[in-house]
Amino acid sequence: MSTNALSQHYAEQVQRLQDGLPGAIPEWLAGRRHGAAARFSEAGFPDPRQEEWKYTNVRPIATKPFMAAVSDAPVSEEALRAMGFEGLDAYRMVFVDGRLRTEFSDLGELPAGVTVQGLAEALASDPDPLEPLLGTLAHDRFSSFAAANMAFLTDGAVIRLGKGVRLERPLHLLIVGSAGSPATWSHPRVLIQAGEGSEATVIEHYADLEGASGFTNTVTELRAEAGAQLRHYLLQDHADSAYHVGSVFIQQRRDSRVTSHNVNLGGRLVRHDLNVDLTEPGAEIELNGLFLVGGRQHVDTHTRVHHSSPHTTSREQYRGIGQGHGRGVFKGRVLVERGAQKTDAQQHSANLLLSPNAEIDTKPELEIYADDVKCAHGATVGQLDETSMYYLRSRGIDAEAARGMLVFAFADEVLERMELAPVRTSIERRLAARLPEAGAIDVIG
Repeated sequence: MSTNALSQHYAEQVQRLQDGLPGAIPEWLAGRRHGAAARFSEAGFPDPRQEEWKYTNVRPIATKPFMAAVSDAPVSEEALRAMGFEGLDAYRMVFVDGRLRTEFSDLGELPAGVTVQGLAEALASDPDPLEPLLGTLAHDRFSSFAAANMAFLTDGAVIRLGKGVRLERPLHLLIVGSAGSPATWSHPRVLIQAGEGSEATVIEHYADLEGASGFTNTVTELRAEAGAQLRHYLLQDHADSAYHVGSVFIQQRRDSRVTSHNVNLGGRLVRHDLNVDLTEPGAEIELNGLFLVGGRQHVDTHTRVHHSSPHTTSREQYRGIGQGHGRGVFKGRVLVERGAQKTDAQQHSANLLLSPNAEIDTKPELEIYADDVKCAHGATVGQLDETSMYYLRSRGIDAEAARGMLVFAFADEVLERMELAPVRTSIERRLAARLPEAGAIDVIG
């Protein structure tokens, strides 16, 4: 499709969106969607001339005439079960091509003070409580994809935890792409409101049915009130022919703690932006990440941690593995405001190249305007340690198994931080399946 035809295609979609909005929706929602549609239409897709996108060319996405699925795709319970985590006792919401499928979901008996529902249902039944939640953290300062999400969203998840509530079981959001049209896109939105002193674990899990090649553009807005504790898993295991762009926006109040686990194993072209704002003293964020790229995959992760208040803490550990002709990107920025004294921020990016044709670009950054802080960052890119290889070989371990053990140990430095053993074991097995050298390693949960 020519550039002019493609521009006309998206212009028509924006117009169709505006014409199709029901008159009954509240003025605040109509205004936000209209504004987002106009901004996306004007900005278009980002390109490598922009600093935030210099390592990632989204042309494979921008040159396809994506549009929403027209009907519910067929999917079996067996196929969905294969994407799950064996032994995990969790509440479950299943989305296919961005739409909630209640027949596959199971929320059981939620505790008092916990509300979990589909975004489309919440907007249809009682939209006004969502006004302070939907679109108030997310912005398109770094990417027009966030504006596209607001403009074209149809469904998602709304999770609200009342004061002092503890959700004992994890909540598993399984967001699946179908094997329908290769030009299908979806724009899920996840809203998480963790009330004062509440606690929960939420798993955002992106996967695909066999043969999928669509585009998922997702936005998550997460608020942790004073003393809240939230563990957030963001797991991306799309088909190798699919595309994914995700933006996460986190706001934390006094003494809240958020732990983020971000794992990328699949996808043809993947971009993740994690934006964290520590707004009050005692707020603490831990960011753990792992990506594997092989074949012609491209995975780009940008993290931005904003220390805007004194006595806040951030810990960041990201690891990347490159094989084949894969390319990985990590850029981490920590901003410490002038009044944010006693900030403690530590960031490290470690990367392993298993092929002479693989490439990983890493760029940790510190921007500090306070003088009483404890901040450090570092980055490494290298190959397997020959001394360690020699040590294992000298004890009778063959070369392939030795390489597998070292690669697996490198990745497990991040995975072992996961508290949910079934999730950790499942990721380890999927990782081993994608690493020929690690295939000989026996993964034990």
